[in-house]
Amino acid sequence: MGALVLTGCSGGGSKDDSSSSTPNASATTTSTATADSGGSDSSPSAASDGLQGSWLATTDGKAVALVVTGKQAGLFTTGGTVCSGTAGEEAGMQMIHLKCTDGTKTRATGMVNTVSKSGLSITWSGSLGKETYTRSEGGKLPSGLPTASLGS
Repeated sequence: MGALVLTGCSGGGSKDDSSSSTPNASATTTSTATADSGGSDSSPSAASDGLQGSWLATTDGKAVALVVTGKQAGLFTTGGTVCSGTAGEEAGMQMIHLKCTDGTKTRATGMVNTVSKSGLSITWSGSLGKETYTRSEGGKLPSGLPTASLGS
């Protein structure tokens, strides 16, 4: 794919090629996207598009909402826990790093095992271990989420 972009750019100098501005525009767009997704070595690059969005789980009788936007992540539970941090790729793995306002470290660092259109599995380094989420679409709870047993 890179060879095609370079070939398109090298042909842009021709005076009789009236479409030369189109390949240059797409080459600029491609270069910008590549630079943005690379990130720096000291911080994770942005989370993959599949990880982006709102995710819901029920763990230990509490609703858990995980929201990922770009490199930012937030987690909220019905027990009052509020966490914020980052989500992104590190060393070829999708990772989530959170700091919770109540000081809990149950979900401080998580590695994404699988992510699909409808589900997400994360293994947290704390005592919690593996947690499975369902994608929330348009602010609505997904069907089949066991919410009846949740306390208030």
